[in-house]
Amino acid sequence: MVVLTSKRILLDSIDNCCDNVQIDIYCRSCVVRRSDILGMGSSNDAEIPSFSNGHSFIAFRQPALHYKKPFLIGVAGGTASGKTTVCKRIVEKLGQNTVDAKKRQVVVISLDSFYREVDRSVVPRNYNFDHPNAIDEELLLQTLRDIKAERAVKIPIYDYQNNCRKKGEVHTIHPADVYLVEGILIFYFPQVREMFDMKLFVDTDPDTRLSRRVLRDTHEWKRDLETVLHQYTTYVKPAFEEFCLPTKKYADVIIPRGADNEVAIDLIAKHIQELLNK
Repeated sequence: MVVLTSKRILLDSIDNCCDNVQIDIYCRSCVVRRSDILGMGSSNDAEIPSFSNGHSFIAFRQPALHYKKPFLIGVAGGTASGKTTVCKRIVEKLGQNTVDAKKRQVVVISLDSFYREVDRSVVPRNYNFDHPNAIDEELLLQTLRDIKAERAVKIPIYDYQNNCRKKGEVHTIHPADVYLVEGILIFYFPQVREMFDMKLFVDTDPDTRLSRRVLRDTHEWKRDLETVLHQYTTYVKPAFEEFCLPTKKYADVIIPRGADNEVAIDLIAKHIQELLNK
C-alpha cells in the first residue's frame, strides 16, 4: 500500500509525473487515485496537498517506509545537467558545507572519481568517457558497499588533463549519515543502482547542457572548442541517448531545470533533514 502525504511531495513535470499520480493542469494540483492510497478499489480521485512554482509540481513516487543510516541517494542526469550543483545546493541548505569533513552528516561523491585510466597510446579526443566501459564499476560498487558498512572510504582523485588517477593521492570520506552520489551513469549498472535508497534524475534541456559543457571544458579543462564539439557529437550525445536517458525510468524523483528548480531542491533538502532528525 502506498501512502502519500504532504511531506512526500517531489516530482516536477506533467510529462514526467510519477506512477499513480496525475497532474490536474486546470486547478494546478496533484490528484491520486483513492484506490492507490487506501487500496479500497475506489475509482474516485482524492486531491492531495501540492507545492507549485509556476508550472512546477513535485511528488514522490513512493515514500521511504524503512529508513536506515547510512542513506544513499543516487543523482543521475546528462552531462552538464546540473547534478553537481544540485548536490552542492542541497548540502548548503543543510548547512553541511561549513562543517569539518570528519563530522559531516551529508557528503557528496562524484562518479567522475571512478574513471578508468586512459592508455597513453589512446588519443584523448577519440576516447569515450561517457561509455559505461570508462567507469571502474568494481571499485565503485566496493566503495558503496564499504559505505553501507559504515566504513571510511578512499576515493581516487582523477587528473582530467592527463586522463589518469593522481598517483598517491586519494580523498578520504569519513562515515556519514547521508551520501549523495552523482554521475551520468550512476543508474546504469544494476548492482550499483540497487545500492541507492533514493534515486534522483536531473533533467535539463539539451541546448543548455551543450552550452554548459562547452564553457566548462574550454575554461576549466583547457580543451579547444573543436575537440569539445567533436567529443559531444561523436560520443557524449549518442552515449546519453543510449546509456543515460533510459535510466530516467528508475528515478524516484525527477528534477527539471536542475539547480534552477529551487522548489525541488528545497523540498529534497527538507526531506533529508527529516531523515537526519530521526
